[in-house]
Amino acid sequence: MQNDRKALYVQIQEYFKARITSGELKENAKIPSEKELMEQFAVSRITVANALGELAKGGWIYRIPGRGSFVGSRMTQHRAALEPPVADQPPSSSQRRMIGLIMPYIPDYFAVRLIEGIQSVFKGSDYYLLIALTNNSKEREKEAILELIRKGAAGLLIFPADTETYNEEILALKLRNYPFVLIDRYLPGIDTHYVCSDGYLGTQLAVNHLWDLGHRSIAICTDSVKGTVTAEDRIAGYMDALKDKGALINPSLILREFDFELNGPQEDHPLFRYVKSRMATAYITLHNQLALFIAAAAKRLHLRVPEDISIVSFDDPSVGLEDYSSFSHVFQNEKKMGAIAAQNLLDVLKEPAGAMPGYRMVTITPELMVKQTTAPVSNEAHTGAAGGAGSLNV
Repeated sequence: MQNDRKALYVQIQEYFKARITSGELKENAKIPSEKELMEQFAVSRITVANALGELAKGGWIYRIPGRGSFVGSRMTQHRAALEPPVADQPPSSSQRRMIGLIMPYIPDYFAVRLIEGIQSVFKGSDYYLLIALTNNSKEREKEAILELIRKGAAGLLIFPADTETYNEEILALKLRNYPFVLIDRYLPGIDTHYVCSDGYLGTQLAVNHLWDLGHRSIAICTDSVKGTVTAEDRIAGYMDALKDKGALINPSLILREFDFELNGPQEDHPLFRYVKSRMATAYITLHNQLALFIAAAAKRLHLRVPEDISIVSFDDPSVGLEDYSSFSHVFQNEKKMGAIAAQNLLDVLKEPAGAMPGYRMVTITPELMVKQTTAPVSNEAHTGAAGGAGSLNV
């Protein structure tokens, strides 16, 4: 590198700005590593770090911890060229940093209440919330993580997609010591910050309640794929609760891995056909929209809830709905869950850089809220369940 009056880190900046402006380095192209730049320009690591840091502030590049530096977008570069350098502007004491919230979707009041809990903590803080939805796709979840980091997220709150295997990008966050907290999920065998409800206990509460009402044909249903940690914990609680009562586990009462859309009960849907078969007198649903589906199917089949069929849902699906105003449900206190997750992330962000993580693993004790969708089993419902023939392929 030529030896002139300009500081070395400024020379490195101008070198990359020129290559990016000319198009030699395309958008999202990877910048050489710090070690490679040290060798290329015969400078120290501090000089390289200063140069890359200023390029990142100006929007010329973005940096992903553990992955390296990449060329920024043209729009960001154009804005940076028009604005004075960040270093020339006094920092604003009111500037707030962004926290990314990654969620599969916001289909119901569980998600709304969860976000309310998170916002209650960030309100008046130095942080604001940016929400990214993944449509329950592991690939989109990965893209959202990388994009939020590229945009400068100080930390992430992640409600992981409902998939059978870990998202490798979440594991990469842990390896980089990047601040994040998982919500409603944890990674078995891997220590991370997380806040979730005790799903195992939740289904035990539901089974015990229905059993005390005389139900012996208790179905449990989920649209989650097999192997999902949340669903597996809840099904394990269901099975152990029945075993404790000396009951045999009937595989035909464990309903899972069927397609489910929030557009009402279709008569050709396997779950609709199952309700019609009267094989179960009671249902525990691991998704509150499934409770609405079963109640609507029962209504179409002229079955009464709770006289003919009892329903216990995970989470209350009924807020703001006129037809189903009082579902018995496992209350997971989602507002509290969101508030604890947000506060834990803030506490992590306050820790000094390089500190050994003391993982905050919080499990909230659920409660059973007994409402109007559960009742003692009737003789007619019991006879219908006993007379159900065979197992439907659901």
